[in-house]
Amino acid sequence: MRALARMLEPFLEKGQLIIIDAENVRHELGGRAPGPKAVIRFHDRWLPLKMLWDPELVGAEAYMDGRLTLEKGTHVNDLISVFTVNRGPFNATALQKVVWSFKDGHARRKQRLDLSRNKAQVRHHYDLNTDLYRLFLDDGLNYSCAYYRTPEDTLEQAQAAKLDHLIAKLDLKPGMRVLEIGGGWGSLAIRMAQAGADVTSLNVSPEQIRIAEKRVEALGLQNNVEFICKDYNEFSGEYDRVISVGMMEHVGIGNFDAYFAKVKECLRPKGFGVIHSIGRYTPPGTTGPFLTKYIFPGGYVPSLSEVFAATERQRLWVCDAEILRLHYYYTLRAWRLRFEANWDKAKALYDERFCRMWQLYLSACEMGFLEGSTMVFQLIVSRERDAVPLLRDFIGDNERKLQAAAGHDTRFQRA
Repeated sequence: MRALARMLEPFLEKGQLIIIDAENVRHELGGRAPGPKAVIRFHDRWLPLKMLWDPELVGAEAYMDGRLTLEKGTHVNDLISVFTVNRGPFNATALQKVVWSFKDGHARRKQRLDLSRNKAQVRHHYDLNTDLYRLFLDDGLNYSCAYYRTPEDTLEQAQAAKLDHLIAKLDLKPGMRVLEIGGGWGSLAIRMAQAGADVTSLNVSPEQIRIAEKRVEALGLQNNVEFICKDYNEFSGEYDRVISVGMMEHVGIGNFDAYFAKVKECLRPKGFGVIHSIGRYTPPGTTGPFLTKYIFPGGYVPSLSEVFAATERQRLWVCDAEILRLHYYYTLRAWRLRFEANWDKAKALYDERFCRMWQLYLSACEMGFLEGSTMVFQLIVSRERDAVPLLRDFIGDNERKLQAAAGHDTRFQRA
């Protein structure tokens, strides 16, 4: 325990971490400056030693297995927050520093996604039982960042606003052909079809396609929406609009040029695309070992420098860029609270270890958007400089029309 304490103590400049070890000895670390506080208990005497070499993954697995528990009054968000507000490097021995430096470089090389394996890795997450997602998502099963006009909006209001916001950016006209890269459970495809578009939606998850097709058929839109079980790199066509929401995070390190090349290839000369993705404001990095192993194998959140470098190399015009900073925090907070309220139902679908894993995933992402380096960006890209209206006022104008048509509040406050 002494070695772990020596490593953590200089790192914990803000807040406090109290560890009660397997011998019931209390170790109080940090506390030098205000910040979050967490009290945890180790039930494995070897856990401190194991955590020296991979604290994130070993700590996460210990929580999942019950070898690390939270004392009364501590929520998993508190524990994660202790680490997200302290962003400096861990103190380490010379050998540990060499090992960690090698691991970071190796992880980035290893996380370069082989496009031939992309389907299987994406399906690892999205082919889970849809009843699990129904426990915490809105009724439309929108599994991407919502759009909060105020922090007090409900999840349902914010997800409806997100769809309106995207439809407004697409500037759809009746009869337009739209390619959706990554279709989820069909909510956006339905909204685009209702706006008069003919939609082709790509998805590598047969489970999602099955449900999305039923939803489309129930609304009588089957002649306007086609779902195709293919990855973006397997598909060709020409469209007035291309939209991709929550898909770019699965493209993987080293494949952003191929992704934007496909977007460009599928656009008609006067067409344009809308890209919605999680990003990071820091330089390029890696995906944490917990998320890579258990949640999103092959997934990677790109830095803005990686994104814009790829659009530059593909000679795409970036006609508009919007950064959503806290919107995903509010979204994830709503998902996590709903998941925790339905813990027993999730446990009946899977087991207690899965529930701990899923809670840890939602909480880690939630705190990452509140205190870490992640945000969401939306880009409008085109092949030609005049494909998009001259002023971005068209987005607000279209959004107000959609709101008025639906009888919604047309005030535009930003979270």
